[in-house]
Amino acid sequence: MEQKKFDYNSFIGMILLAGIMLWYFNTNKPEDLEEQQPQEVVETTENTKKENTKEIAAPVFQNDSLQQVALQNKLGAFAQSAINGTEGTTVIENNLVRLTIDNKGGQIVKALIKNYQTYDSLPLYMIKDNNASFNINFGTTDNRILNTKDLFFEPTLTKSGDNQILSMKLKVSDSQYLEYRYEIKPKKYFVDFSIRSQGLDGVFNSSNPINLDWSLKGFRHERSQKTENTMYSYFYYKSEDEVEYLNAGNTEIANDVDWVAYKQHFFMSNLLTDTPFNNATVTSTDLVEDEKLDTVFTKKYELKTPLVLTGGELNYNMKWFYGPSDYNLLKKYEGTDLDETADLGWGIFGFLNRNVFYPVFNFLEGFLTNYGLIIILMTIVVRILMSPLVYKSYLSSAKMKVIRPELQELNKKYPGKENAMKRQQETMAIQRKAGVNMMSGCIPALLQMPIFFALFKFFPTNIALRQESFLWAPDLSSYDVIFNLPFEIPFYGDHVSLFPILASIAIFFYMKMNQSQQANMQAPPQEGMPDMSKMMKYMIYFSPIMMLIFFNRYASGLSLYYFISNLLTISIMLVIKNYVIDEDKIHAQIEENKKRPEKAKSKFRQRIDAAMKQAQEQQAKQQKK
Repeated sequence: MEQKKFDYNSFIGMILLAGIMLWYFNTNKPEDLEEQQPQEVVETTENTKKENTKEIAAPVFQNDSLQQVALQNKLGAFAQSAINGTEGTTVIENNLVRLTIDNKGGQIVKALIKNYQTYDSLPLYMIKDNNASFNINFGTTDNRILNTKDLFFEPTLTKSGDNQILSMKLKVSDSQYLEYRYEIKPKKYFVDFSIRSQGLDGVFNSSNPINLDWSLKGFRHERSQKTENTMYSYFYYKSEDEVEYLNAGNTEIANDVDWVAYKQHFFMSNLLTDTPFNNATVTSTDLVEDEKLDTVFTKKYELKTPLVLTGGELNYNMKWFYGPSDYNLLKKYEGTDLDETADLGWGIFGFLNRNVFYPVFNFLEGFLTNYGLIIILMTIVVRILMSPLVYKSYLSSAKMKVIRPELQELNKKYPGKENAMKRQQETMAIQRKAGVNMMSGCIPALLQMPIFFALFKFFPTNIALRQESFLWAPDLSSYDVIFNLPFEIPFYGDHVSLFPILASIAIFFYMKMNQSQQANMQAPPQEGMPDMSKMMKYMIYFSPIMMLIFFNRYASGLSLYYFISNLLTISIMLVIKNYVIDEDKIHAQIEENKKRPEKAKSKFRQRIDAAMKQAQEQQAKQQKK
């Protein structure tokens, strides 16, 4: 049997292999791996010193040649930013907002609006827990497509007076970089933001579009999920000098976009630009699948737009706005039209809110701190201003009541359908001689409708009422609850609100009183014509029930207004009826009017009389046939 010789080569190989293994385990200890994990930024509090903090963890990548080669192949000119990049965040803040910017992507990862809370008393964040993304996608001359959200920026925090300036640079070298620059000033919701490149004209591939993508999933902030999401959360944007809004589930392409606003009822996330975005794609998506279930997010908003190179470089001056959708605040930013996102209504309704109700509300707010009392005083002011219309309507009703016996005699004199035209003509003649105008009773009611709809927008969108309590209502911008139901009633909800009940009772008695007034305004029912008094009987019950159902999940401040408004209207009607209007004097005035010669008919009246006469002749011919 042949004896095996000692293999020196195998022995040396085994020693080398053992040495490599020992080196590997000693240079990759568990504690070293733990050091490579991202670290959380320690949030500052009121009890700590107000300083901007910046935490930097250990390098993400070991300075290994194989890893460097892999990154070089993947990222090209920007590989150095990944090799030297570090996990960490930087905080900039003032007395209104606090922004946390991540080194990775150079983007805002937390946006806290100070001085406000959610409906469940938590800090109000517009951005946190990766609900937002800001990214620039671009191509390079070495045929790579990169995303800034995946790359590491180098932060530099400085101060200029009271202003905090954060420069985030995505470096190719010290002289070649892409920079995000944030500047926050005291007592401002606006944060200056710029995107600039330096020395990258030979790095950017001009044949590939450079796209900016900004998306955000809106957190639920208010008690009424349905009201916040369905009625007051919209994607607003200013395109070609016009402010537009986008309903959920839609996508549009807009040109010359000056700003976009991701609105969530009382709060907004805005991006404004000095260089308008062209061919911007805006998208709004509803994230609430079932309104009966509580949800974290309400809507998702997205902006996708190409950026334009100037001389081979990026140069955009922008602004971030994370703050309240407060009309009084937004109207100060002249030339931006941001106040249109306050949603005060269109046309005459918005006009009344801007020029009447907000000035009155702001005036009262300067003297009172209880917003329930402000609403009551505001209601009194509105009712006093509207009292001449109530008087006008009641006066017309009283006149019609006086001449009603004459109209009843007229119906007896000209009975039947064949005398309908003659009867109508004589009725108009009696009203004209008595100085009674049927429209004079309808016009006051019509003039009150714009006020009704304007205030319907005013109270639920006025952030001054948010989380302000009055009596049993903890929040005048949301519904009040006196009893929670163990089930949900369709269209009504799963709770009982007291203010809508009071408002419904008040409107019932108002309509009950108004019924007799309207009965006087109407001419006696004629043959073949519907009896309007029967319809009024149904409306007495229909209107209060509709208010009770619809307003149960609406702002309690609005229900409070309608409750007080109807009480005041009833009081004014009683005063006018019992102390202002004298039916005997009205009757004497009508008799005096009849003695006066008729005024020359207007051309309009002449055309109406001629048409009625012609119709009457045709009716007579048909009867003969």
